[in-house]
Amino acid sequence: MEHLINPKVKSIQLSGIRQFFNMVGDYQDIISLTIGQPDFPTPTHVKEAAKAAIDQDFTTYTNNAGFLELRKAAANFVKQKYHIHYQPESEVIVTVGATEAIDITFRTILTPGSEVLLPAPIYPGYEPLIRLCGATPVFMDTTNSNFKVTADMILANITDKTRCIVLPYPSNPTGVSLTEKEVKEIANVLRGKDILILADEIYSELVYEQTHTSIAQFLPEQTIVINGLSKSHSMTGWRIGLLFAPEGIAKHIYKVHQYSVTCASSVSQKAAYEALSNGMNDAEVMRKEYMKRRDYVYSRLNHNGYQTVLPDGAFYFFVKIPEFVNSSSFDYCLKLVKENGVAVVPGSAFSGYGEGYFRLSYASSMAVLQEGLNRLLK
Repeated sequence: MEHLINPKVKSIQLSGIRQFFNMVGDYQDIISLTIGQPDFPTPTHVKEAAKAAIDQDFTTYTNNAGFLELRKAAANFVKQKYHIHYQPESEVIVTVGATEAIDITFRTILTPGSEVLLPAPIYPGYEPLIRLCGATPVFMDTTNSNFKVTADMILANITDKTRCIVLPYPSNPTGVSLTEKEVKEIANVLRGKDILILADEIYSELVYEQTHTSIAQFLPEQTIVINGLSKSHSMTGWRIGLLFAPEGIAKHIYKVHQYSVTCASSVSQKAAYEALSNGMNDAEVMRKEYMKRRDYVYSRLNHNGYQTVLPDGAFYFFVKIPEFVNSSSFDYCLKLVKENGVAVVPGSAFSGYGEGYFRLSYASSMAVLQEGLNRLLK
């Protein structure tokens, strides 16, 4: 009965990250530097709030957009942190993780034939959702610009079919971010055009030498901001995402959200409220530790001749495979697993522009990183 399946669904592939992670799971004694999963526990006060929610029977449906006090806390969080302003009653939606927020945004704004600009290499979660909408992803090669999309690059790729551009910074898989000047330049290029911006800012609290700048600060009327608690508060399994958009856009995304999931988990929402209201700076401890790990990994990679751009956010390195290696990134990474007992993600998982690289996650303890690098550098 497979012939009855939607052809668009049949044509998409499972995430290359997960495929590789699952494949190497059968090998024994593997050091895995693959998944972007914080190794810190969810903060204790957040867990206690969830327990209290259960004991107080806060286990029914909430408002489809999330209970109002949470939306107020979310609006206040991004106002205090990033100087962007949203009305909690009409411009904030609590979603089932950032992934749902991305999905419902694309399903709301894209039509068959639309084009979406994507800076590549890029996280593989966008392209399949775009294709399911009948739209076309247009990749912009950032491998010669330190993995940063530029205003000129965007201008060169805009057509009359361009409906949206994705700005996923800080970036997965490269760890790079954009400066305020670079964000302003992009805003100036897009201002007044019939193009929406999906700003995926899930790593915004994990930025090192600078502070995160959201393009919504300069171009709010065209920007849909995606954020959440997964990385900032080590709450990946709680599945709480946050979507911020102007009311005229948000009211339509809200309809798709309502019919997709009804609402996010009520217990997780209570935990998120605690995280955003009383744990506004919970990410600081993690950020400092990630920065130490980043510096350690960079020193060892650099000392041993690996080429990489120093990340200024998230917790990834995107590393150039040595030129003397005569194999694909997939085969190279599989060989590392079989012969060295260390797993990293092939760059090809992040579009064709990632071929020739691998992604290394440093969201692991220093001891794990030390042993993983010992094996890698063999």
